[in-house]
Amino acid sequence: MRPTTRRWGSFPTTADVGIWARADSLSELFEALGLGLFALMTDLRKVRPAEERGVEASGPDPAGLVVAFLTQLITLHAVEGFLVREIRCRPVGTPPTALLAQVRGEPFDPGRHSRHFEVKAATFHELFLDLSRHRARVIVDV
Repeated sequence: MRPTTRRWGSFPTTADVGIWARADSLSELFEALGLGLFALMTDLRKVRPAEERGVEASGPDPAGLVVAFLTQLITLHAVEGFLVREIRCRPVGTPPTALLAQVRGEPFDPGRHSRHFEVKAATFHELFLDLSRHRARVIVDV
């Protein structure tokens, strides 16, 4: 079995920050987007996968699903202070308009976790999503 290639990173924009992701599958693409989001917030290497949470999202179309999923993750962090280290996603539908995810991580600890960006929202602005090649770019408000 070939190892998965799930990658993510960030890119600058005029006033905000973007997340790019690519993967070998649709599930891994959503996972990479979520991890890219949390990599903007903190150093993921210092986050322990100590606790698990369930996350559900749905949207009118795949692009709406991307924004809804990232919004759910932002809300998880804003409400519980939860940082995510691992994500397992299961998209639902063809094309996907819903997903179920299990995330593992821990609450923010100022003694161990650095604060990078405060992410306020995921946007549709210049959102790029290629479902067949498992590529995406999303701009988030910081």
